Amino acid sequence: MNTQTNKISVAPMMDWTDRHDRFFLRLITRHALLYTEMVTTGAVLYGDREHLLAFDPSEHPIAVQLGGSEPADLAEAARIAGDFGYDEVNLNVGCPSDRVQSGRFGACLMREPDLVARCVEAMRSAVSVPVTVKCRIGVDEQEPEEALPAMAQAVREAGCETLVVHARKAWLEGLSPRENRDVPPLDYPLVYRLKQAMPDMTIILNGGIATLDEAEAHLAHVDGAMLGRAAYQNPYMLSGVDARFYGDDHPVPSRHEVLDAFLPYVQRELAHGTHLHAMTRHILGLFQGRPGARAFRRHISENAPRPGANEHVIREAMALVGEETNGEGRSTLSWA
Repeated sequence: MNTQTNKISVAPMMDWTDRHDRFFLRLITRHALLYTEMVTTGAVLYGDREHLLAFDPSEHPIAVQLGGSEPADLAEAARIAGDFGYDEVNLNVGCPSDRVQSGRFGACLMREPDLVARCVEAMRSAVSVPVTVKCRIGVDEQEPEEALPAMAQAVREAGCETLVVHARKAWLEGLSPRENRDVPPLDYPLVYRLKQAMPDMTIILNGGIATLDEAEAHLAHVDGAMLGRAAYQNPYMLSGVDARFYGDDHPVPSRHEVLDAFLPYVQRELAHGTHLHAMTRHILGLFQGRPGARAFRRHISENAPRPGANEHVIREAMALVGEETNGEGRSTLSWA
C-alpha cells in the first residue's frame, strides 16, 4: 500500500485548524497530514511567532500554509517555519477573501503563475522540507483548461513536486469567501486530466469531498484527497483513515476514548490561560449521528464560554452520550 504522507490530508481552514483542533484530530488519525490555518508572511516576520507557529510534537505530520507574494518575505517566513519543525511549507494560491486580494496573495495569484514560480524557488532555497502549492482551477473569467495547467507547469519548473487543487474557480468579484466554497461548480475531471498530463507531479484533490468512500474513489485518478469542512464537522470520520489508506490496523479509539485522551491537554492549556471554549468549539461534531449528540453539543456550547469553565464541562457532556460498544469505531467506517 502507498504510504505517502499526503494521501489523505485535512485542509487549512481559517479559524478552524488551529493548534487545539489539530491536537484533537491527531487523537483520531495518526497518519493524515494536518495543515495550519493560513499565516501571512507579515504575521510571521513581525508578529508573535511562538503563538502563530508553535505546535505540539504529536501533531506530526504537519504542514504550515503561508500567504504572501513577495519571494524574499516568503523565503524568510518559510525558513522561520522550517526552524519550528514543520514537515511541509505550503503556499496559498486559493483564498478568495478581500483582505487576501488587497495583499496581492491568495487566489488572485492564479493570474500570475510566473510570480508564484519565483515565490516557490525562493521558499525552496530556504528550507529542506517540501514546498507545495494550493490553488484553484482559475479565477473570474480565466479559462480553467488554460489557467490550471499554466500554474502547474510554472511551479513544477520551479521545483514544486506537489500541487493541491481546489477543483472550483474562485470569483473574486461578486461572491463572498463563503459562497466561493460552494457556488462555483466542481470540476474533478479537469484535475484528473492534469494528473494524466503531468504524471510526475503529486496532485492532491480538494473540494466537496464528503466521505472516505468519495476520497477513495478520487484516488483512482489522483495521488491524494484533501478533506475540508466534512472532516471538521464530523471529525470521527477520520477514524477510518489509518487502516483504509495507510495499512495501520491499530485499534480505533472510541469517541469517549478520544475525549479521555484530550482531557489532559485541556487541563494543561487551561493552566496556561487558554479559555475552555477555544478548545471545545472543535469537538462539537464528535458525536454526529449518535444518540445524545445534540445534548452533548448544547451542554458544551452553553457552558464552555462561561468564566472559570474547566474540563468538567467536557466530562458532563460525555455523560450525556452513551458509550459505544467494543469495535464500534470500526463498524462506523462504512458511513464515515
